[in-house]
Amino acid sequence: MDLNSASSVVLQVLTQATSQDTAVLKPAEEQLKQWETQPGFYSVLLNIFTNHALDVNVRWLAVLYFKNGIDRYWRRVAPHALSEEEKVTLRAGLITNFNEPVNQIATQISVLIAKVARVDCPRQWPELIPTLLESVKVQDDLRQHRALLTFYHVTKTLASKRLAADRKLFYDLASGIYSFACSLWNHHTDTFLQQICAGDEAAATNSLERTLLSLKVLRKLTVHGFVEPHWNAEVMGFLHAVFERLKQFLECSRSIRAENVCRDRLEKTIILFTKVLLDFLDQHPFSFTPLIQRSLEFAVSYVKNYAYKPSKNIEDSSPDTLEAHKIKTAFFTYPTLMEICRRLVTHYFLLTKEELMMWEEDPEGFTVEESGGDSWKYSLRPCTEVLFIDIFHEYNQTLTPVLLEMVHSLQGSTNVEDTNAILIKDAVYNAVGLAAYELFDSVDFGQWFRNQLLAELQVSDDRYKPIRRRVIWLIGQWISVKFKSDLRPMLYEAIRNLLQDQDLVVRIETATTLNCLPVDVFEFRTQQFLPYLECMFTLLFQLLQEVTQCDTKMHVLHVLSCVIERVSVQIRPHVECLIQYLPLLWKQSEEHNMLRCAILTTLIHLVQGLGADSKNLYPFLLPVIQLSTDVSQPPHVYLLEDGLELWLVTLENSPCLTPELLRIFQNMSALLELSSENLQNCFKIINAYIFLSSSGFLQMYATDLCRSFCELLKDITTEGQVQVLKVVENVLKVNPVLGPQMFQPLLPSVFRGIIGGERYPVVMSTYLGIMGRVLLQNASFFSLLLSQMACEFGQELDQTLGNMIEMWVDRMDNITQPERRKLSALALLSLLPSLNSVIQDKFCGIINISVEGLHDVMSEDPETGTYKDCMLMSHFEEPKVTEDEEPPTEQDKRKKMLALKDPVHTVSLQQFIFEKKKKETVDTEVVAQLQEFLQGF
Repeated sequence: MDLNSASSVVLQVLTQATSQDTAVLKPAEEQLKQWETQPGFYSVLLNIFTNHALDVNVRWLAVLYFKNGIDRYWRRVAPHALSEEEKVTLRAGLITNFNEPVNQIATQISVLIAKVARVDCPRQWPELIPTLLESVKVQDDLRQHRALLTFYHVTKTLASKRLAADRKLFYDLASGIYSFACSLWNHHTDTFLQQICAGDEAAATNSLERTLLSLKVLRKLTVHGFVEPHWNAEVMGFLHAVFERLKQFLECSRSIRAENVCRDRLEKTIILFTKVLLDFLDQHPFSFTPLIQRSLEFAVSYVKNYAYKPSKNIEDSSPDTLEAHKIKTAFFTYPTLMEICRRLVTHYFLLTKEELMMWEEDPEGFTVEESGGDSWKYSLRPCTEVLFIDIFHEYNQTLTPVLLEMVHSLQGSTNVEDTNAILIKDAVYNAVGLAAYELFDSVDFGQWFRNQLLAELQVSDDRYKPIRRRVIWLIGQWISVKFKSDLRPMLYEAIRNLLQDQDLVVRIETATTLNCLPVDVFEFRTQQFLPYLECMFTLLFQLLQEVTQCDTKMHVLHVLSCVIERVSVQIRPHVECLIQYLPLLWKQSEEHNMLRCAILTTLIHLVQGLGADSKNLYPFLLPVIQLSTDVSQPPHVYLLEDGLELWLVTLENSPCLTPELLRIFQNMSALLELSSENLQNCFKIINAYIFLSSSGFLQMYATDLCRSFCELLKDITTEGQVQVLKVVENVLKVNPVLGPQMFQPLLPSVFRGIIGGERYPVVMSTYLGIMGRVLLQNASFFSLLLSQMACEFGQELDQTLGNMIEMWVDRMDNITQPERRKLSALALLSLLPSLNSVIQDKFCGIINISVEGLHDVMSEDPETGTYKDCMLMSHFEEPKVTEDEEPPTEQDKRKKMLALKDPVHTVSLQQFIFEKKKKETVDTEVVAQLQEFLQGF
């Protein structure tokens, strides 16, 4: 690509690619895509984005295309890789001038230089680092900043490489530039402090930006650039200097006005100081040991590392661990711990004016708490609470009396006019909730609940709402720790009253506590809860309608779901209002996939609670399942897992197969192609259709299903193979006449697996289960299959049959399920009587299997002393279900009815053997066992 002639053409197309007109934009994008692999294209882009006279949007687009090209074509092994000659030119051009005037473009150029450095530095680009080091020294503010920005991105990228050779290169780099980086940081830091003191805000802002960037560089070098950093005097000198600088910056932040332009950057720099220390502590805990004392003195709230906890056997602890533990122990004396505990609770746990204002102005926002991961680190209150929990856990014997004394001083109700006293009580109760597990042996919670906390909940004054909210939260924290079941009715009474509280925050917190009640049948007694069910469910539903924010609706919906789950079928009289509301909520939540997930969960529990009556939900339910499980619809990414579970429980509880329910199965083919972690639920759904209506379902979908299974079996785990084969086995069980024909393409591989002696016992067991069904229940089809396989093997029919029987007898021990063992015995016995010499040769083996089957299924009648087949079922009985047991689903009933037609449960093995018994010679021991079972015939 000739640069001079090409630049104007590329510039024109880039200009068109920034157009808002799709007719202009699309052809331009297509042209740029074609040029991506053309030699010289990236040299043209470099010329364009470094030309500051051009339109900023065009230059921005040129930078992005260049950056994307690095990802795709820079490595030598990449298809259409850039030539080495062009890369030399591009590397040189990228670091010629650090003078980009537009911040956003400057950042992108820095990032793309770092991307090239990740591949080429230092071997193919040895001049990069020296050029950057020289450029950050220049007096020109713009050039200096852009070079420093690039220096940071390059350092960050190189520090992220993890291969041993790359780590070694970064260690060498860090050693070579560390001293310079420290002096650069000190220079910009001193300059900033001087300028801010002089009141020169504009100059101070520029210097602070450079301070921040150079500190970011040092963070990467310090944390990732040294194997044993404590042996490096410069590294330890920098870390000690961090404490001094942090002190200076904290004092500075207290002295400047909130509207000062430096304020935001100053706070970011202070946070970065702490991140330097935390990262170093995390990556080099023992190198941090010399800094522990200073850290504790400076900020107790940031010390936590299990590497400093010695083993129970002191001799097993390393000297470094013991040294760190010694420093910690010497610092955390009783007075220090007591002061920390009191200060955390009475100062940091207090609700602030801002929080109280938020309570009034945005109650739903006030109740939303971030959770998961490291989110607590970036917000003061949760960070303080985590610190309190850690310290209380570590020193609970010391701190328990301190906290209990604080609780004791707050007995009785508090004056509603004393706002400070209310906030102190709220803070202390918060501490008792957070430390619930540590206080288990020290607090008689039942007595405290009856004598103090219930009374607190009954103070209805609006000014007392922080205590009502905190007490019901506190009870929720203790429910799983220490809360006797005989106290539950009193708690239900309190919850019912608080769900009618005048304050929304109190009502939301009350719903949360209701959600803490255990589902476990040993803990949750349905009869205790039923008197309050109707009222609570109504109040929760009203709360669901009242709240407006997506997160809050999800939360209340989750509570409703859990209530439905706990009471099961008892919910039926009370759900009509929710059933009417959910379609509206689903429509309103079109842009909120997580809320839709919560609706799906609620529907799952609703269907389980309603049982066969869930059919009345189908006009809403089935389109929801259809959308959630359609992989061509974007929302499936969020909804699929819950959608599949809802699909499954809908089928399990369906009284009959409707055309609409049958139509949804069109989604299954694409789901099976995904071969994802959802496959198991897909197989369960297919089984549910088979049990629901095998003939109607299989006539419509058997061909597609068989094709999908054949593809799956080519590349699937052993466990996956078994799941597929179990579906086929169920088809044969439900429809022994048509099933083998419908899944005929799969059966030869099953036959081959048996003949070949499949090495995985669980797979072999399933193979024999399938072949047993075919042989026992569809002998004519078995004959056709045997002929087909004999032809394939180039054998006589008898030879193939003999080989199969021999392997079956040999691998009988692979079958562990009694039902399948009996099935094998029945299937092989069905070959008798026979004049076929092969079958006669295998007679003893068949009888041996039959005797083993008798041992599996026969039980002795204690009254008559005779044996009977314990697998026989004569009629269907509705099982008696206690109040705490789940009632049988419609599918459970269908399986019972199916069992009444299954030879395994309708044919007596004892009688079957008797009828097949012939006079051929049998081993005397086998005869003796056989006679014992056959007595009475």
